[in-house]
Amino acid sequence: MKKITFIFCSLFFIPALAQDHFGPMTTSKRVGILNGNMNPSEFANLGSRFEVQLFGLSLNSSNNRVSIGDLSGDENIEDLIFSGSEGVDFSTNFELALPGFAFKAAGFGFAISSGAHIQANVNDVDPVLGRALSGEDVTATTGLQILDYNTNQRMNGTAWGEIGFSVSRKIWANKKHRFNAGVTMKLLFPGSYGNVGLDDIEGTLSSNEDGDVILSDATGKLNIAYSGSLGQSFEETENYTNSLFGGLNGFAGDIGFDYQWKSGSSYKLKVGASIKNIGSMTFKDDNNSSNNYELQVGSGANALNLSDLDNITGLEDIEDELLAQGVIAVTQGETDFKVKLPTVFNLYADLKVISKFNITLFLQQKMNDNSNNNQINAQNIFSVTPRVNLAFFEAFLPVSVTEIAGTNAGFGFRLSGFYLGSNSVFTALASGKQADAYFGYRFGFL
Repeated sequence: MKKITFIFCSLFFIPALAQDHFGPMTTSKRVGILNGNMNPSEFANLGSRFEVQLFGLSLNSSNNRVSIGDLSGDENIEDLIFSGSEGVDFSTNFELALPGFAFKAAGFGFAISSGAHIQANVNDVDPVLGRALSGEDVTATTGLQILDYNTNQRMNGTAWGEIGFSVSRKIWANKKHRFNAGVTMKLLFPGSYGNVGLDDIEGTLSSNEDGDVILSDATGKLNIAYSGSLGQSFEETENYTNSLFGGLNGFAGDIGFDYQWKSGSSYKLKVGASIKNIGSMTFKDDNNSSNNYELQVGSGANALNLSDLDNITGLEDIEDELLAQGVIAVTQGETDFKVKLPTVFNLYADLKVISKFNITLFLQQKMNDNSNNNQINAQNIFSVTPRVNLAFFEAFLPVSVTEIAGTNAGFGFRLSGFYLGSNSVFTALASGKQADAYFGYRFGFL
């Protein structure tokens, strides 16, 4: 399946952040809709009485194998992707912040927001199996290669849209302290979905006289699920973008709180916490399919020649080929199926160090298991962001540690309502494993 390498590389290049979309803008001291999308209690802290979000775009790609510098080097990308024994992880994500409106009155904050999401993930793929599927003879030195990988290795893609309705409230306040709470209810519009998960595989790899890699005496559990255009191919960008909004088929919610130790009209310290994306959506389409299979590969004439999977990129075609060869048997199947959103817990603190200079600590902790076949992925993130705030101008230098790409350092700024930045521009230039950027425009009045 030589196409497997192309899919991995295409995931690296599809426009895409790793769940920390818009970076330090979500904790900006000049509170706007992005802050409220991260923690709905922040709508009670809006910087203006009325707030308008015109647009925003956040894109990222991160992995645990290939650095930006490797792409222009002499080494074979396939060899880098599938080197070593650690599972291969890629995460490519895209968020489009569509127009939104918020306002505050009588201690309340209200907002309506909208957005679209694209995710493409490769989760914990066995590098030995990856090399074999990419066409490498992994048995060249030993004659045989034993597969024994007891985690669920997944390739997953999802596209969906959402509309959120938020309300927040000042719960208690005096001259020195303020406490807010807020909730957001989201309408979800699932677009396209694709998942292939191979769990607990055991087997033997060998090669025949033609140099083809043969899988024999193999067992495992296989999930193949798809809806919309992602059943046809993971590698075409338009398969993610041509159906960002489907029909209304899901609901989710966010809940959040924040506390401020006040100093005049501002604060010395703000601490906030939220749980985001509590919910799921159901995919319904004419080509819908979600099947669990038992992998049952024999030996000799009943073995599987991996070259038979060459040039196959669509999940429907992979499923048909494996069924035709009789190496998988259905254990459970359904047409409409439910997918869980990437639920995360956010915790942050913004401390005023001196006038016009703050330091923000941010933690994101995923609350679901990425190995589950019906789960959209998230990852754990911790960041420290020094920032200068001059009201109309703000600049920040985020340093973060992510679960997939490790340490990243970036830069961003806000000039009135326009913002632009990256969480990884400095480390990307120094051969980091994450590349991301975000920009947009918003304004407030009264």
